[in-house]
Amino acid sequence: MPTEALLYLRVSSISKSKGRSAPASRSGKAQVKQPRRIGARLLLFFYAGAVIYWMFIGFGRTPDPEGPLQYNLEPLRTIKLYFNLDNGVSYGYRLVNLIGNVAVFVPFGILLPLVKGKLRSIVRLTLYTGLWVLILECLQMLLHVGSFDIDDLLLNLLGVWIGYIVLRLMRWK
Repeated sequence: MPTEALLYLRVSSISKSKGRSAPASRSGKAQVKQPRRIGARLLLFFYAGAVIYWMFIGFGRTPDPEGPLQYNLEPLRTIKLYFNLDNGVSYGYRLVNLIGNVAVFVPFGILLPLVKGKLRSIVRLTLYTGLWVLILECLQMLLHVGSFDIDDLLLNLLGVWIGYIVLRLMRWK
């Protein structure tokens, strides 16, 4: 008799709560969409849009379809060029390229793991962002609005890793 009563109470509580609460997790606690995750998705969407704009349209970029495809496949070649102070490249240009290529991708190292749980692994995050940066670099070259530079890929990944470390440090506190 007590088991029948418990079964009735359990069934009636389930039927009464249908559609009113979030689904229960394995631990029995209701899962609620976290406002932080929604906010991170919105930030990621708008920030990714801004980065794509900067990479393809911003900074006075104009397509030069008649020009040759420009690329650098030698790792650290461009970075070494920027550290050679006698090559005539302005200091501002060096800073924008070195620091900018890192800093612009720091938010991705923070936001992507918040939005996509599978990207909480540094290896997965590296593979995921590396693939997307590779695609963007190729598109810049093929659309003649920039060059493909393996050093940009390395600097962008450095930015993602810095962002990931910042996220991990924030979560440990």
